[in-house]
Amino acid sequence: MKKYIYAIGRRRSAIVTVKLFKGKEESLVNNISVSKYFPSPHQKIKYQKPFVLTSLLGKYFFQAKASGGGKEGQLDALALAISRALERQNPDLRDPLKKAKLLRVDSRIRQRRRVGKGGKARRGKQSPRR
Repeated sequence: MKKYIYAIGRRRSAIVTVKLFKGKEESLVNNISVSKYFPSPHQKIKYQKPFVLTSLLGKYFFQAKASGGGKEGQLDALALAISRALERQNPDLRDPLKKAKLLRVDSRIRQRRRVGKGGKARRGKQSPRR
């Protein structure tokens, strides 16, 4: 069994756990290639950003388990988990990752539906016509 670094990332209701390995194998998310799981170019930029910023692109690969939330929430959680794993592997990388705000947890969550608001969290009730 290969040695790895473990980290967790969260965003909204998405949770991603990452095992970061040294080497040049294919990265997987839920046992699917990361390029198939996150196919669009902006998604690729997002999950590669921690590696590009630290000049480690191609030197590490990861296996991730993503659950909950939607694809964008999972993508943000993945970027956070990768950043945390890289920082855990080499504490000197903390400064560049922190400056790029990649170690910051985005704690915004969906606002709950409130009573008397006409079915939505922020919508006001429609006023009577006459």
